[in-house]
Amino acid sequence: MLSEISKHNFPRPFLKWAGGKSRTIQQYIPYFPNHFKSYYEPFLGGGAIFFYLQYHQQSKAILTDVNAELINTYLCVRNKVDELISLLKEHERQHNQNKKEHYYSVRANSEGTDLQQAARLIYLNKTCFNGLYRVNSQGKFNVPLGKYENPKICQEDLLYAASKALQWADIQACDFADVVKYANTDDFVFFDPPYYPISSTSYFTAYSRYSFNEKDQERLRDTCAELASRGVKVMVCNSDCEFIRKIYTEINFKIYLIEAARCINSNIKKRGMIYELLITSY
Repeated sequence: MLSEISKHNFPRPFLKWAGGKSRTIQQYIPYFPNHFKSYYEPFLGGGAIFFYLQYHQQSKAILTDVNAELINTYLCVRNKVDELISLLKEHERQHNQNKKEHYYSVRANSEGTDLQQAARLIYLNKTCFNGLYRVNSQGKFNVPLGKYENPKICQEDLLYAASKALQWADIQACDFADVVKYANTDDFVFFDPPYYPISSTSYFTAYSRYSFNEKDQERLRDTCAELASRGVKVMVCNSDCEFIRKIYTEINFKIYLIEAARCINSNIKKRGMIYELLITSY
């Protein structure tokens, strides 16, 4: 059985990410398969589940996401972490001199080398409002500057630990359904898609320029069913709502309740504990 997370010396997310699993992962541990071959995470985001599993059970991992900027950042952390840290230190220096001017200058400029773009994403992620990744219809990052006194822009130990863990990973930009081309019996696939909205104000799917609608949720369900039919171990998380319960009950997946904190809401009074679904094929 996988053990609980140690508080020291383990790889963990180097990005803040809406819906990230760092706070709920302890509740997931009892439901992880005890043994699996390769690990797949098609909605990578902050990668909390990957980093936890990689620390406890080193295995081949295939990490994918439709967000090409995010994937480029992971590749740079894996392959060029020293150069990336140097760029982040320069961002840190300039931010400390003039936060507002540097932030909006960086936000407006998405050009540059792969390394420069990776440093830009990490810098914006550490300094923007609530650590959100949000783009407009043209794909331009549009989150305002956050109100942080001393944001941790360059966390060297965190980046080195992440880089070491990522040496085991194949990292690609692609659609989640591409996982069916590769996953086989006794592999483990974890899906953390944009959640189905439970109210008109909870529709946060613009983490890339592509929306994730009801048909996409059904396409994901069908992908899960195909994977399970070939003996792949599948885990999915999503909103606790009638629609999600229905589509996974139809394919005989098991459904569990997870308590989670809702941190992203313009109205502070509407933040708090909610229930989410953890869904497995096994």
